[in-house]
Amino acid sequence: MIRASTFARLRGDTSGLALLEFALSMPIVLALGLYGVEISNLALTNLKLSQIALALADNASRVGVDNGLSQQDLREYDVNDVLQAAKLQGTDLKLTANGRITLSSLEESNGVQRIHWQRCLGLKTGTGFDSTYGRTTIKNNAPSTADDSAASYDPTAGVNTASSGSPDNSASHPGSVITGGMGDVGSKVSAPTDSGVMFVEINYNYQPVTGTWLIGAKKLHSIATFIVRDKRNFTQVTNPAPTAKRNTCDLYTA
Repeated sequence: MIRASTFARLRGDTSGLALLEFALSMPIVLALGLYGVEISNLALTNLKLSQIALALADNASRVGVDNGLSQQDLREYDVNDVLQAAKLQGTDLKLTANGRITLSSLEESNGVQRIHWQRCLGLKTGTGFDSTYGRTTIKNNAPSTADDSAASYDPTAGVNTASSGSPDNSASHPGSVITGGMGDVGSKVSAPTDSGVMFVEINYNYQPVTGTWLIGAKKLHSIATFIVRDKRNFTQVTNPAPTAKRNTCDLYTA
């Protein structure tokens, strides 16, 4: 009788029902909330990378100094400045520690599209971080095509390597021909006739808020292009004294 009455009383007791329902539903609600936070952060990070890429391409298309011949010389100082600006923009993302920035000068001359020079910043290396759309290459001591995977990267492309600066040998480092321009198939970008385009590619290893258990590991990718604004001297990237460090793409620095 006592056992039966106890069971009957417990069966009719609803005082802890709300607490029980909350305890059962809390893991689901918490997981959905964290998923929303993670997706929002992923979208915001992707937007930031897109803005950084656009700003870098825009800045690189504008910089230079008048050379007295109605042209603008692009210097290594200028390239370094715009890369550092991109790094500062991505400080909260730790962009250069977790990703790779590639700045390419896509130029047209005599009907030929070529990557004349490239500069990079970031510690990440390998497939998915190094440039997806072509490199300045060299093979058998001669420039090779931008898509030649068997060729070595050419850090001297687009520069004068003469120790004294004279005679100017930049013409012997013309960069690498690339068929159809740079970009994904079906949406490649080509440089205008006798001009150039600043092509920026950012590859970034996404840093999740909650770890990888919700959405897995993500690698973000953003590109941007701007046509060179002023009448630029496209023969080379100059490096007047005191010389600046060249952030060529065989270096992996933050």
